[in-house]
Amino acid sequence: MRCPFCGHDDTQVKDSRPTEDNSAIRRRRFCMACGSRFTTFERVQLRELTIVKRNGQRTPFDRDKLARSISIAVRKRPVDPERVERVVNSIQRRLESSGESEISSNHVGELVMEALAALDPVAYVRFASVYRNFREAKDFEEFVEKLGGNTVFDD
Repeated sequence: MRCPFCGHDDTQVKDSRPTEDNSAIRRRRFCMACGSRFTTFERVQLRELTIVKRNGQRTPFDRDKLARSISIAVRKRPVDPERVERVVNSIQRRLESSGESEISSNHVGELVMEALAALDPVAYVRFASVYRNFREAKDFEEFVEKLGGNTVFDD
């Protein structure tokens, strides 16, 4: 494993253990060249997934990008990071077990929306505002009305 600090090709594993949900192996590594320590995760990958974006562009599935998107939505919300990790694992498993190697970005977005709706209502609206490209307060109001809740925009 290459050191992320100095780029040296040879690092040493100091400790390995399963993550709390047993979905990965957490490895603490040490770089013999610069002395830095870092953590890596080893996960089972059932198949190579390709995301087909709205413009037709194809990109490899990026688990870290999915985790970052969800983390941004739940930022400063009372959501345990381990719950976010479980959501990311669940979405990735669903995608890998779908039998498809090419998945539309819309499908991934809908899975995230579904997961966030169950996880935290504010994070759900935050993600929806970006995913559905809200442009003005009226867009938020219409979305919240569809949820069946009272809006803060009412006079």
